[in-house]
Amino acid sequence: MEFLKPYSSQNNSSSVVTIGTFDGVHIGHQKIIGRLIKVGKEKELKSVVLTFFPHPRMVLQKHSNLKLLNTIEEREAILSSLGLDQMVIKTFTKEFANLSAHDFVKTVLVDALHAKHIIIGYDHQFGKDRSANIDDLKAFGKEFGFEVEEISAQDVKDVSVSSTKIRTALQEGDIITANAYLGYPYFLTGKVIKGKGLGKQIGFPTANIHIEEDYKLIPKDGVYLVKGILKEKTLFGMMNIGHNPTVGGIHQSIEVHFFDFETNIYNESIRIEFLERLRDEHKFASLELLQEQLKKDKVNAEKLLNANG
Repeated sequence: MEFLKPYSSQNNSSSVVTIGTFDGVHIGHQKIIGRLIKVGKEKELKSVVLTFFPHPRMVLQKHSNLKLLNTIEEREAILSSLGLDQMVIKTFTKEFANLSAHDFVKTVLVDALHAKHIIIGYDHQFGKDRSANIDDLKAFGKEFGFEVEEISAQDVKDVSVSSTKIRTALQEGDIITANAYLGYPYFLTGKVIKGKGLGKQIGFPTANIHIEEDYKLIPKDGVYLVKGILKEKTLFGMMNIGHNPTVGGIHQSIEVHFFDFETNIYNESIRIEFLERLRDEHKFASLELLQEQLKKDKVNAEKLLNANG
């Protein structure tokens, strides 16, 4: 089996495993992860999330335009912060999708992960053509010596509803709702690249952020209050996502103006957390009018920061 990140920190360590994409690792997911970690501690098993990359829909649906809440690296960082022992990433291919349920259980869950306890949704389907279900998994458990714990219908529903609401909220620019369902601020991670320098000309220098992963969901165009994390340094500012219509822009850009910060950070990796949405992106009749609006945005942003401590 080909794993992007082999499960090998302790060879042959028995594990408690759950399976899924866990995109967003939102509050519904966190409940399941909490249960996974609890069982791991009680039974002295390594807690493991088995996930797949690319997302199965990206492989099986030829023209899928699926956008994800996390890059695979972001997902791993969030899971680790919750106390998970290991996230194992299985490369998802059409060949893997054709693996029989029995072979999947034996080669992945038993031989590779040494699973002794599996926590899974009541409606989970797996194996070629998704032909096997939780009852089949319980039968395999008797064959291979692992227990199967069922995630309730309500918890499975909560996970599905939360994921849908988060994506919809972000696409509508509703950061408050998205963050409430995530249990943390939605964020982007990218590299600072050179822009056209227009912001500097009008007194609002910006860091242009390049997101390498084209599957990462970018919130609705507009101006946002954000927090930046750069080498453990915290910065606050306002971000514009859009096409710079005032100067005839064509391509979408992501630009952040950090308050009271003038250090050169080109080529640095940075994390940008969304706190609130300030307004839509507008086309202004002149750069002077744009500058005046940015001054108002900054005052508004600083009021929000002060109000929230």
